[in-house]
Parts: sequence; structure tokens; C-alpha cells
Amino acid sequence: MSASDPSAKRRIERALERLLFAARWLLAPFYAGLALSLIALLYVFALETWHALADLPGMGSGAVIVMALSLIDLTLTANLVLIVIFSGYENYVSKMDLPDGAERPDWMGKVDFAGLKQKLMASIIAITAVALLRGYVEMYSGAPIAPAMLGWLAGLHVTFVVSALLLALTDFVASRVRH
Repeated sequence: MSASDPSAKRRIERALERLLFAARWLLAPFYAGLALSLIALLYVFALETWHALADLPGMGSGAVIVMALSLIDLTLTANLVLIVIFSGYENYVSKMDLPDGAERPDWMGKVDFAGLKQKLMASIIAITAVALLRGYVEMYSGAPIAPAMLGWLAGLHVTFVVSALLLALTDFVASRVRH
């Protein structure tokens, strides 16, 4: 077998391609770590709920709204993590082999990279909107919130909205160019 032997080159090429294809499994621990982060989010959610319920008798309406927004924020973040786990794993590692009748979300297995970007951006926009709303409610409830902080929250929210619109526009243009 000489160095110029085409069959030897093809075997090396196939071995390299199998190795590169198997490298996708290196992502699996990342998704497992994200699943563990859901446990951390659940822990924080439970703590915030417990503290809020303990303080509920003395809370005004503004404090209850802030508490609810904090719980919504944690829930949206957990949803975002779950979207990344399911979509990323199925798109880059392996299709999930779930038993028949499993409660599989409708979008699972149908979200490509462009769809994943849009879902991520929508979740991030919802999270920044909740943070901005929480800041305004806290300010009007008498909490010491600096107006500059609200400005930063609003600016961050607008930045993500514009970014999402630009991503959607580039995906639209790319899809038109392919057709």
C-alpha cells in the first residue's frame, strides 16, 4: 500500500469522517449540564415561592406583582433552557428515541437552527420584557430603583428586539435566495 494508493486514502478519509461524526457526542455532557441547571432554577423558584408566601400577608399589590414577575422570569428561563436542550440535542447529537405515546412537544424534532434562533430570541425578549416591567413596578411601588437602571433595561430590551428582527430578516432573505 503506497502513499498514492487511492483505496488507502479513502480508508483514512472514512476513518476521519467517522471520528468527526462521532465527535457530536461530545456535546451530550453540555446538554446534561443544562438539565442540571434546571434543578438549580427549580431550587431558586421554590425558595422565592416559599419566601413570597411567608411574606404574603404584609405584601402590597406592587410587591405581589414583582413576586409574580420574578417567578415568571424563572419559568421563562427554564423554558429557554429546555428548548436549547431538546433542539440542540436533536439537531446536533441524536434524535430522541421516545416510546410511543410519550408526551413529546409538537415542535420537538421540527425546529431547525433558524427556528431555534427565533425561539431563543423570543424567550430572551420575553425575559428582558419581564425584567423591565419588574423594574417599573418596583419603582412605582417605592423601591429605590435608579432611573438610569430602567434606561439600561429598556435599552437592553430594545437591543434584543432589534436583533431578533434583524435575524428574522436575514433568515427570510436567505430562504428567498435559496428558492
